[in-house]
Amino acid sequence: MNGGRVWAIAANGFREVIRDRILYLLGLFGLLLVAAVSFLPEVSALTEDKIFLDFGLGVIGLLTSVVAIFVGTGLISKEIEKHTVLVMIPKPVSPSEFIVGKHLGLWMVLAVLLLSMTGIYLGLLLASNIIFPLSSIALSLLYLWLELGVLVATALMFGSFTSSLLAVLLSLAVYVMGHLSPDLVALGKLSKNPTIEAVTQNLYLVLPDLSRLNFRNEAVYGLVPPSLELLGSGVYALVYMIVLLTVAILIFSRRQF
Repeated sequence: MNGGRVWAIAANGFREVIRDRILYLLGLFGLLLVAAVSFLPEVSALTEDKIFLDFGLGVIGLLTSVVAIFVGTGLISKEIEKHTVLVMIPKPVSPSEFIVGKHLGLWMVLAVLLLSMTGIYLGLLLASNIIFPLSSIALSLLYLWLELGVLVATALMFGSFTSSLLAVLLSLAVYVMGHLSPDLVALGKLSKNPTIEAVTQNLYLVLPDLSRLNFRNEAVYGLVPPSLELLGSGVYALVYMIVLLTVAILIFSRRQF
């Protein structure tokens, strides 16, 4: 794999996504936060600070996840529809360079989006005189970025062999079930049914456990998880990304164009 070609594809993908006016989401995000700052004191007593902290982090996570899934699933299909993949894949770009480059390009866009939203979020916290645990919030957002990397790899994997619509639906299913995977296992045990328990256990083993990368509650209350837990979760996310990208490369390399 040639690093120069990978970064060239990543940079080109970064520019393409930015040109798609994806940064307009920042305006929507800002409006949502301003509305929340104005509305929360009317419906909550003494807890509006915690609610706003949680709301802001939740909206950041939701909007960036939507971008990761909807844009990620279209990265490959768009190249196929425009027939540019026919020029890139044969020579000199390999399928692995193409997939990894696309992943890095969108992941960089999400990093810019995440940093910009964080700036707006922290600015409103300061303007509203809300005390916030900066280190815990930064840690939560870092692991959100790792989660987004897993979601982009998931979207690319599905997009490498199916239509954009089906890839979006499958990626959304992985997102929802990934955040509920511990609950799925608990539900299987509560059912007392061996078949259901086996199904939920297998789903837990196959699907990425995205709840391991969600430290939003800890951030709201200024808590920092143990170092071993953080290290394990970080390695878990990187390994899952590599596995998903490897599967995407294997599938894509066998496609006939």
